[in-house]
Parts: sequence; structure tokens; C-alpha cells
Amino acid sequence: MIQREPSGRKFDQIRPVTIEGNVNRYAEGSVLICSGNTHVLCTASIEEKVPPWLAGKGKGWITAEYSMLPRATHTRNKREREKVTGRTQEIQRLISRALRSMVDLKKLGERTIVVDCDVLQADGGTRTTSITGGCVALAIALEKLIREKKIAVGTIVDSISAVSVGIRGEDVLVDLDYSEDSTCDVDMNFVMTGNGNFIEVQGTGEQKAFSKKDLYTMMDLASHALADIRDIQHQALKNFGIVV
Repeated sequence: MIQREPSGRKFDQIRPVTIEGNVNRYAEGSVLICSGNTHVLCTASIEEKVPPWLAGKGKGWITAEYSMLPRATHTRNKREREKVTGRTQEIQRLISRALRSMVDLKKLGERTIVVDCDVLQADGGTRTTSITGGCVALAIALEKLIREKKIAVGTIVDSISAVSVGIRGEDVLVDLDYSEDSTCDVDMNFVMTGNGNFIEVQGTGEQKAFSKKDLYTMMDLASHALADIRDIQHQALKNFGIVV
């Protein structure tokens, strides 16, 4: 069994995950999620309106914005002030799609919840960590609406979490940090519901093609890893009296 350096994790072991809630006094829902050395601040803000194209249709909307602070990485990056990069747009769309799948938008009513995911420190898996933390922040905001009797109890359909899996040489590794992600031959991201159904699977053969057997192996390892992440999410939500 391989040991991963420098963490010493087993091939199927996720990084230590902590989720601290209510870290922003103004946002309706907020968490600081730390997955190893990747730290992301997720805030959920409620707006009593929907995009113009959705007005009058009796349903709500969930969207997300993602950004990486200038010194989240080894060298300072410039802020994306005027126009976000294609990579950022792709990540924002992924997070948005994932979070919308955990909500019954018809029961949300004509309101929008914006989930901001700001990467404070990056060491791989920023998009998957943003989805996992964004789920908890969104659930806290929705619970606020439920307690105010503005939406029904069944508006939250399920929890959502995400994890990366990669192949490096002959080894399949779960929850990649930056050193692993940057050297993997195959890189995949899995997004799943708490009930074990897939929302999204993104995979790329960075250095080589991968077989159907490889895909099934990565899928199986992701399922087990996401069960562990789901338990951590649910425990964090229980601290706020939320059961998903």
C-alpha cells in the first residue's frame, strides 16, 4: 500500500476536513472550510429577486461566484477586476450547477441565493472544496428562510459534495493536493448527492488515456471518499440544528 508524501495518507484517504460555520456576521449563511491546506470562505447571500429571464415563473435561482485571493498560491496573482478568466467561469458554472441540484427551485420562490467561494489558500481541489463548503453555507441560508416561514421544509432536497481522484503512474489517488494534481496522468472531479447519486463527472487524460476499468476504480474510490465528506458536512449542519 503506497504512502503519499509528505502527508503520509493512504491512496484512498481524504485530507483532514474542518467546517466552521457563521464566520461572517452579515451573510445569511457562511462557512470556512479547510481541506488540508486548501482553505475556502463560502458565503450565501439571499436576494428577494430573480434574474429578468426568470421573473414571473414562480421559481428561484441559485448561482455562485468563485475567486482566488492574490496570495492564495505561492506567487501573487492579479485580481480579476473587470473580466473573469475562462477557467474561473468554468468553475463558477460547475459550482452553480452542483448547488442548484440540492434545492427545489419551485419551493424557493422568486428569490436568488448567491454563493461566493473565495479561496484564501490553495493546495489543490479548490473547486471541489468550494462545492462541499458552499453546500453547507447554502443550507444554513435556506434554514434561515425556513425558520422565518418564507419557504417550506422540503426546499432542501439533498446535500452535495465533491472530490478529486487521479491516476499517477500505476497508483489511483483520492483527494489530490497540488503536488499530486500537477503530476497526475489522469485527473477527475466527482460531484455527488448525499444519497449517492452523481451530479457531475469531469475527467481528463492529461498525459495518457484511461480505460473503463480505471474509470470504475476512480468512481468507486470517489463514492467512498464522498461518504466520509458527507458525514463531516452533516455533522457541521447538525451543529445548526439542520438535518439534510
